[in-house]
Amino acid sequence: MAVSRTPVRRRQRSVRVTVSVALLAAASVSVLGSLPTQSPLWLSLGSASALALSWGALRIMWTEVLQSRRENAADRAAAATAYRDLFSVRAAEHAEFTTAMTERLAQAHLSQRELEGLVTQHETRAQRAEARLGEAEARMRTLEETLAVLRSGGGEAVADLVAWDEHTVQKVAAKAARKRPALKQA
Repeated sequence: MAVSRTPVRRRQRSVRVTVSVALLAAASVSVLGSLPTQSPLWLSLGSASALALSWGALRIMWTEVLQSRRENAADRAAAATAYRDLFSVRAAEHAEFTTAMTERLAQAHLSQRELEGLVTQHETRAQRAEARLGEAEARMRTLEETLAVLRSGGGEAVADLVAWDEHTVQKVAAKAARKRPALKQA
């Protein structure tokens, strides 16, 4: 015998159904008992009692059907109410989750923009540092050449050194003037 995996909702057979079946059985017995006698009196009594018992059984079954309809309607109403309540709870949870995720997404976008700004700032600083390194290397070569000329005893080298020194002082002053407005803006 196979066992069902899903529970089956079954109502127990009520007393009303049992009484109705008993009334119909009694009506059948009264009609069947009066048939062999062939007596009009017994046939009339059997058929009248069968008719009365049948109507009684019908009335009992009708009451049972109405009661089961009411119970089923009450079950459906309870299920609908439970579903509506569950739907309300789920909708509130969904709204809360959506709000939380929206906030987290906004925070992530803000962090991403901040990090992109920092990367750009560091790249700019690195490019400036490379440019300064190139300038420093060029100055160093110029100084080495000047030193080599001075060691070899060249007189023109002193004049070149003085001109280079003046040129360097002007460059430093120009750079300082450019940095002042940039510092005031920051």
